[in-house]
Amino acid sequence: MGNLSVVLLVIIAANVIISFKGFNDFAFFEKYKFNIGSIRKGEQFRMFSSGFLHVNTAHLFFNMFTLYFFADIVVSFLGTFNFLIVYIGSLLLGSLLSFYFHRDEYYYSAVGASGAVTGVLYSAILLQPDMSLYLFLIPIPIPAYVFGVGYLLYSIYGMKNKSGNIGHDAHFGGAIGGYVITLILASWLFEEHLLMIVLLAIPIILLFVLKKLGKL
Repeated sequence: MGNLSVVLLVIIAANVIISFKGFNDFAFFEKYKFNIGSIRKGEQFRMFSSGFLHVNTAHLFFNMFTLYFFADIVVSFLGTFNFLIVYIGSLLLGSLLSFYFHRDEYYYSAVGASGAVTGVLYSAILLQPDMSLYLFLIPIPIPAYVFGVGYLLYSIYGMKNKSGNIGHDAHFGGAIGGYVITLILASWLFEEHLLMIVLLAIPIILLFVLKKLGKL
């Protein structure tokens, strides 16, 4: 837990410092946010830097709170270094999926650590699928794997209907990152939680089938 505290504090501190810099410096925010047109011009660093910017304090708090809650599970199973791989890999996969879905929308922009945090969340679900999760305002425990499948299906719905000012594709990409990286790092999961792996794979397969069919 000692190592986790240091690593987690560094990640949270980086998000807080960079986000607050962006809150008070419009030019800084514009330079480092995720933007399709700028990325296509060669500024690929935005696919990483945007993961440390947030729209406001509520957005920042929710992401960091979720990260704090689930990071310990990932570290306890995979170790500190592999936790960082899951975090950074999920951040980048979230950005890549956003770029894939919006590559022709030159003015599309986004910010937030949601892809990285969702990747950590899904890694935790794979590693400990029997845990229960609680949603805000719903005091009923939800099995982690049920939440995992339901959230991905909701993300597909959000992507299809473009509901809310939410980067559903970045969330989904982050979840894919956490899912794939965790299975690579912890292959023993195929023996212990094969059913959960299959269940979580269904929405991922569905996403690309719908994209192939032109439904997204």
